[in-house]
Amino acid sequence: MSPQGKRLSICIATRNRAKLIGEALEQIGSQLTGDTEVVVVDGASTDNTAEIVQAERLRFPQIRYCPQSSNSGIDGDFDKAVELARGEYCWPMSDDDLLVDGAVKRVLGLLETNPEVLIVDVEVCSDDFSKILIERRLPFSGERRYGARDVEKLFVECAQHLTYIGGAVVRRAAWMARQRRPYYGTEFIHFGVIFQAPLTGTVLAVGEPLVRLRYGVASWTSRSFKVWMFTWPALVWSFSHISEAARAKVTPREPWRSLGTLLLLRAKGWYSWKEYQASIRPTLQSGRSSWLPALVALTPGRLLNLLALVYGFLFARSRKGGLYDLRHSRYHVWGRPHE
Repeated sequence: MSPQGKRLSICIATRNRAKLIGEALEQIGSQLTGDTEVVVVDGASTDNTAEIVQAERLRFPQIRYCPQSSNSGIDGDFDKAVELARGEYCWPMSDDDLLVDGAVKRVLGLLETNPEVLIVDVEVCSDDFSKILIERRLPFSGERRYGARDVEKLFVECAQHLTYIGGAVVRRAAWMARQRRPYYGTEFIHFGVIFQAPLTGTVLAVGEPLVRLRYGVASWTSRSFKVWMFTWPALVWSFSHISEAARAKVTPREPWRSLGTLLLLRAKGWYSWKEYQASIRPTLQSGRSSWLPALVALTPGRLLNLLALVYGFLFARSRKGGLYDLRHSRYHVWGRPHE
């Protein structure tokens, strides 16, 4: 246990999310024990986030509210939350997601084995939690342990899951000992902390959902194209100590070069002429490779959305997350615009 007497700190970074953070704090607060706390770093919110958090603090004194005078970005604010934490372990958590009943108790039990990192599974839900879109994200059930020599196996099996920050509980001393600033602005600081070099201790991964992820309301949802087509691949491919074969299993180096990928993202409403001009055009030379992405960006989104939905219902009904994106696209014929 840390010198401050806390075993676990749940670290939340937030900004202008008053409509969402109250529900999360209420649900998390009900599971807190004497050796746990919640650290909320507020990146200079201009809404009534402070009022909402202070109200929850009256109910749950283990919540610590740390407002900042300026916005350092999501990565910087998560880093600050870990820095301010008093727990031996830190569990970065989104400000809009919920824990499964008994999750804190379960995590505390799993930490008794003293892993360097604990990876927990997540169930992905609709934005109102009325539907489960993906029952689990890890490709296995039960427990798996990874040592320093298993970094590639860990990377292949868990990297995709760890795009979600709430999937990892990290020993605070390990976090603080690693480089963090190079990962500011990536949206995935935790991923950089975990994979920048082999860890000295054991990683315990548990294929058991302990978090309920509210899908489609992330603070960077409006930047999905840039994040998934450029930022995330660049981060994955920056780890030169991991083989190219392992990195390729997680994501292509340039996924946007796939025609099928661009067509699907256009159907979802994530790709338009704006994204082409800002992200793709500057990287292209003349020729077929330059006009094909432009052509997709100009293809009617409603047509592609309809075709993708028909294909999904006929051949890919199990992919509930993808169908959810298509139904909530601004191009969905029977839906209202969703920007």
